[in-house]
Amino acid sequence: MNLEKAIQNLEARGFRVTHFADPEAAAAYLDREIDGGTVGFGGSRTLEALGVYERLAKHNRVFWHWKTDPKEARAEAMQADVYLSSANAISEDGEILNIDGSGNRVAGTLFGHRKVYIVAGTNKLCPDFDSALWRARNVASVQNCARFGKKTPCQADGKCHDCRSPERICKALTVLWGPMNGMETEVVLIDAELGM
Repeated sequence: MNLEKAIQNLEARGFRVTHFADPEAAAAYLDREIDGGTVGFGGSRTLEALGVYERLAKHNRVFWHWKTDPKEARAEAMQADVYLSSANAISEDGEILNIDGSGNRVAGTLFGHRKVYIVAGTNKLCPDFDSALWRARNVASVQNCARFGKKTPCQADGKCHDCRSPERICKALTVLWGPMNGMETEVVLIDAELGM
């Protein structure tokens, strides 16, 4: 995986990219950049590991369905000035892939905010679109099904079956080929194994 090529391609697609050698530096950066506004969070083990919610809650109004009433927090997060999410995979060509079950996380990266931050460890980088899609389906989604205790075929052998299970959490796939019109999107890449 060529990190510099991925950064160049993300920037060529119109994303702003910041790159950090360690998680603490990235968390401190986000804490400085996001101040005095409303902030929505999508479900993310990466953001949880960075402790960004706790930092930002000290000087912003922050909405995260993992921390407060899920229904209310999801609705408030959709109207926030800033939205934070991670990615299931990022291709070296600069495509950002996410799979979602409820839709709030992918919707938050598509519309309604002044700015979106996609925060990801370099473990999410993949050589091309096909490998990024494979990672989103066979790594991130399988691990999320296990985390939520879902009874899906992927839990038997660790690979996606594109199942029709009633407990399936993979309901939508989004691919960002560039920032949505009128909404700045910054990719924060961290040299660490973060999230799923």
